[in-house]
Amino acid sequence: MKNKLYPLKFKPILKDKIWGGTKLKEQFNKPSDSNQLGESWEISTVPGDVSEVVNGKLKSQNLQDLLELYKGDLIGDKNYKRFGNNFPLLIKFIDAKQDLSIQLHPDDDLAKERHNSFGKTEMWYVMQADKGANLIVGFNQKMDDKTYLKHLEEKTLTKILNFDNVKTGDTYFIEAGRVHAIGAGVLLAEIQQTSDVTYRVYDWDRVDDEGNERELHNDIAIDAFKFDLKDDFRVDYIKEKNLSNGMVSCPFFTTNYIELDSNLEKENLHDSFLIYMCVDGEVEVVTEDTKEVISKGETILLPAAVKDFKLNSKNAKLLEVYV
Repeated sequence: MKNKLYPLKFKPILKDKIWGGTKLKEQFNKPSDSNQLGESWEISTVPGDVSEVVNGKLKSQNLQDLLELYKGDLIGDKNYKRFGNNFPLLIKFIDAKQDLSIQLHPDDDLAKERHNSFGKTEMWYVMQADKGANLIVGFNQKMDDKTYLKHLEEKTLTKILNFDNVKTGDTYFIEAGRVHAIGAGVLLAEIQQTSDVTYRVYDWDRVDDEGNERELHNDIAIDAFKFDLKDDFRVDYIKEKNLSNGMVSCPFFTTNYIELDSNLEKENLHDSFLIYMCVDGEVEVVTEDTKEVISKGETILLPAAVKDFKLNSKNAKLLEVYV
């Protein structure tokens, strides 16, 4: 007999990066001794990096196995029909001590054809930014492949990229095919399709300890660019308290912003799992049988079978995600 499903917490999968720093361990208490901790994968079924449950009766089981066992009860019947045993989202926190490479991601069609993978449309919510920190998203002028390649060849790519100075709460929606990079000093939450396919087009000419540059993917990246995307990547959203305020809604995920200063009764009306990322404060997630607390920098997954629950908090800010 299958165990009854309940809100699931997972062991973070920690990734050292050449550009990583110390904020994930200092601000979110991620268990690492590294000074180059770049990413905390909160919920993942990427092969080789599958999330493991750390609470309740399903402790030590992994998300991939649970999906295959519980199917629609875990992710929703419509999602199971659409995705099968492929969990559709990858949830991360990212700390950029240095600039990330300038990059883009293929869409579903190209990713399936080349990598047998989902494409990668994503969004960012800035949790903290040092003074002067920026994000690169899109171009600062109308662009085509010929102009882009000329700047790439002449190493003047940064002249045509759009740099935005950012602060806490700033939110960006990055469709597959849009050029982007996280700038030094930015700590953010990332919600994305389940994909680890990145086309790196420029890496600031940096080298590793042995003098090697990281691989670039310009030969295949050019086909992935969508030069005709609109300049609509900045997300405006309302911050009315104790409500789910819409941020991003696209074919791959919906994300809402919730700011709590009192307890909130919730009902899952979507045929989907719900994910809560705590981006500030602390919240207690209460169901009929369970109570779980998540603090800033932590994440919880509510299976689709969990319909009624409470979010108890006096000070939490949450991202609410479903498909």
